[in-house]
Amino acid sequence: MRTSALRQAPGRGQKPGKITKKFIINASQPASDKIFDVAAFEKFLHDKIKVNDRVGNLGDTVQISQQGDGKIEVIAHTQFSGRYLKYLTKKFLKKQQLRDWLRVVSTSQGVYELRFFNVVNDDADDDDE
Repeated sequence: MRTSALRQAPGRGQKPGKITKKFIINASQPASDKIFDVAAFEKFLHDKIKVNDRVGNLGDTVQISQQGDGKIEVIAHTQFSGRYLKYLTKKFLKKQQLRDWLRVVSTSQGVYELRFFNVVNDDADDDDE
């Protein structure tokens, strides 16, 4: 008897099938240093994002647009995971051989930022030896 309660439609006030998620990838820091091509990354996302297990099937369900200053906005009108976007971003960084210098950090819900790794120079310690 309890399992039938779990199979019911969504609760009151919710419309089934109307999902809209908005994600922002902020690559302004590496883009300002001219090591990250935002236009190439946008094209990569257009080519690689899968909708219904098919590549190149974006249609109206997923919209990718470039906001100034190296920001890319992804609006999905279907079930879409932020982790999938992070995975694709890391895949692009690996392809461009930037994975050793950049990392993808989630600053807030739905916002991912590309940051440089913090490199600490230990030159003073090497002189003591």
